[in-house]
Amino acid sequence: MPIEEVCDSVSAEDDAKKGPDVPFLLEECVKEKVPWKEVLKKKVGKKCSCSSARVKALLIDSIPIIKWLPRYQFKDWIIGDAMSGLIVGILLVPQSIAYSLLAEQDPIYGLYTSFFASIIYTLLGTSRHISVGIFGVLCLLVGQVVDRELTLAGYPSDTNQTTLGNVDNSTGPICDRSCYAIMVAATLTFTAGVYQVLMGLLQVGFVSVYLSDSLLSGFATGASLTILTSQIKYLLGLHLPRVQGWGSLIKTWISLFKNLGHTNLCDLITSVLCLLVLVPTKELNDRFKAKLKAPIPFELFVVIAATLASHFGQFEETYGSNVAGNIPTGFMPPQLPNWSLIPNIAVDAFSIAIVGFAITVSLSEMFAKKHGYMVDPNQEMYAIGFCNIIPSFFRCFTTSAALTKTLVKESTGCQTQISGLVTALALLLVLLVIAPAFYSLQKCVLAVIIVVNLRGALRKFGDIPQMWRVNRLDAIIWLITMATSALVNTELGLLVGVLVSAFCVLGRTQSAQVHQLGQAGDRELFEDLASYKGLQSQAEVAVFRYEAPIYYANQALFKKSLYRNVGLDPLKEKARRRKLDKQRNQKQEGEDQKQEMDVSTNVYLLQHNSLHKLVIDCSPVLFLDTAGVNALKEVCKDYKELGVNVLLARCNTSVIDSLRRGGYYDPKKGIKDIQFHTLSDAVSYAKSLKSQNGDCDTVV
Repeated sequence: MPIEEVCDSVSAEDDAKKGPDVPFLLEECVKEKVPWKEVLKKKVGKKCSCSSARVKALLIDSIPIIKWLPRYQFKDWIIGDAMSGLIVGILLVPQSIAYSLLAEQDPIYGLYTSFFASIIYTLLGTSRHISVGIFGVLCLLVGQVVDRELTLAGYPSDTNQTTLGNVDNSTGPICDRSCYAIMVAATLTFTAGVYQVLMGLLQVGFVSVYLSDSLLSGFATGASLTILTSQIKYLLGLHLPRVQGWGSLIKTWISLFKNLGHTNLCDLITSVLCLLVLVPTKELNDRFKAKLKAPIPFELFVVIAATLASHFGQFEETYGSNVAGNIPTGFMPPQLPNWSLIPNIAVDAFSIAIVGFAITVSLSEMFAKKHGYMVDPNQEMYAIGFCNIIPSFFRCFTTSAALTKTLVKESTGCQTQISGLVTALALLLVLLVIAPAFYSLQKCVLAVIIVVNLRGALRKFGDIPQMWRVNRLDAIIWLITMATSALVNTELGLLVGVLVSAFCVLGRTQSAQVHQLGQAGDRELFEDLASYKGLQSQAEVAVFRYEAPIYYANQALFKKSLYRNVGLDPLKEKARRRKLDKQRNQKQEGEDQKQEMDVSTNVYLLQHNSLHKLVIDCSPVLFLDTAGVNALKEVCKDYKELGVNVLLARCNTSVIDSLRRGGYYDPKKGIKDIQFHTLSDAVSYAKSLKSQNGDCDTVV
């Protein structure tokens, strides 16, 4: 049943009657209240109804490919999708192997992760352009958790020995370090995916709006510094355990400097040569990306060349270089997560789920806006959740959208997620045939690939002056989030960034001030007297504006700022009068003493003889809570006792409703339920009121 609206006109006095000017009044539309039981019944019935149309709609919403695949324009789109998918697949091969190193995993698991994520997002995602797969920041977070759990389980650092007999592995026999590492990562990924699906069921996709661009950028930059630091040991060929706990970045650099004497010269030379090749070629790709039909896969060329050099030069046997090792072909049988690990990694999984979802939704919305289509944040939550849950049974770790590969995908002609299937086919070829050829690939080469791909995030440091000029609060949020993520703890950096952003919003309401307004000639335009020239103040009427909502956190500041700008603090004035009354009662000096008190009590009238009405412009006041309503009550009451009328103008319907429910309107106390829709109406009404020193007719 539709909601009926009944329009009730607010009656006013006849213009011919003597008295104050009657302001222009609008008719209020009062909505008929529907019982909450009926509302709940409708919503439950709508959600729980079962029909063929309902099932079809639910299926299409849950699996978006069913909707867009029949409309696929094969002749127009297939070339672009095939080209972009193939190029992203070629780029993913070296990057998947490299980022496995960051996640403390064997190379094969990075290839698995990219393969399954590409297929699942094609089926469930709503963005046409983003590339879902391995993301550096998430790999760092996963690697930190894996390294911690390996240490707690007693596995030696950087070895592949089967040394424990007390590891709780409910999915099979006792396994070595590599087996336990992927078990931890898969369990972590499964838990993060469950969190994301639950958030999708609870329809909390809107939480992404609370993660600002400055917060995410600062977090990514801080994490990039940590990633860079973690890869230095591979560039130098050092065998150092990953530092855990707060301040890991500083501790890692201290450990690196202490062990510089153990640098492997073969790894160092290889790292320098790879950097000298990749850095300028990457810059060339970026500079000429508008002219190139597709970026040149220099990373793949470097990997092939380095693998051949290491194999024929026998770098592992001769110089002790650390290589990727055996990479099997095919797929391993699925395994269940280790349920006993979930209590240990539940908190870490939640932060990983938030980061993965925020990055994915931000990128999907950015590219959807650019190309003129819509994405569903809640469906994106489901998609990225299942991109983690399903692959976790096949020894994969956490995934999300990645900006670099998404930009490549878009620039090479991607039209739909069919390109994701092409990427998966390219990775499948590597998994089934080519993977063992990377046995001799040095880990320092993989570290170089990771470091070179951090250039975009590290360039943000050059944007700090511009950020500071544009918005200092955003720059502060960026700096604090970045510093906390890098110097203290990566996960804590995200939490600190959210808290700082929230406090900045609260701080803006706390720092709002009351401004006195003046009128621009005869126009109905009132602005801040301190900001514009040529404005005129009103005789006997002061107009003020408070540019923030009034609630429990700033109601005291509102009153303080108002009293200061009006130039009259009612509490101080009443205290002064009480003091004078007390002095008069204590003295018994006859007529001389009485004359002295008359002079004293007239101080207020001499100082404020031009102020009899006070108009408060409430247009910027978005809402009031109970404390805000009480604050306005106190202002009205305190000024009324001093003979000053208080009027509220331009209140929105939410504020008016809060005033009514809070008991602000009380005709017995002279507060009538009259609204002023313009400041001119309020000023005219105020001028028509009689000046009073005691009682006042206070209206709203």
